[in-house]
Amino acid sequence: MSRSWERKVSKNMSQLNKQRKKQGLTSYQGQAVSDNNDVFKGRKYVLPLVLVALAGVYALLGSATSEASGGSNDTLNLIGVGLYILLAVMIFFRKPYLKIERASVSTMKFNRERRLAVSDIEKIKIASGSVVIQGKGKAGNWVFSRMMNLYDTKAMGDRMEEFAKAHQIPVEHD
Repeated sequence: MSRSWERKVSKNMSQLNKQRKKQGLTSYQGQAVSDNNDVFKGRKYVLPLVLVALAGVYALLGSATSEASGGSNDTLNLIGVGLYILLAVMIFFRKPYLKIERASVSTMKFNRERRLAVSDIEKIKIASGSVVIQGKGKAGNWVFSRMMNLYDTKAMGDRMEEFAKAHQIPVEHD
């Protein structure tokens, strides 16, 4: 079933359930759309640490140059340092994820949700600290590691094995 059709069915199902709730009836649990989505969330910490370190370096350099020049660029320096820290906080609180759906996987890359359908996945490599989804053609590799983004790679690997088995995708264990 296509995604647009699934959205229509779930929208109509929610409208039907609202009407049934107003009438005092039990809600309808349809089996047409299954919300069997597993989402594995991580945490970015490397880039925010680098940005905070850069903000510290810029603060030190700005204070040293403002003392030498008489304090003319002090406000702009503080604004720049504050913006670096704000960017670090925003990146830290925006969690990376891998969403495993019925017939596709998706993640956030370059501020957009990227989706790989089953037909676009060549193979899945599962190692002790990482999971790699290898796409066909220009799709590239999606790497989810415990070291860089603090993913639960064991649970993610187990779920990806089930996904691969259901869709006959080859799996490599390293």
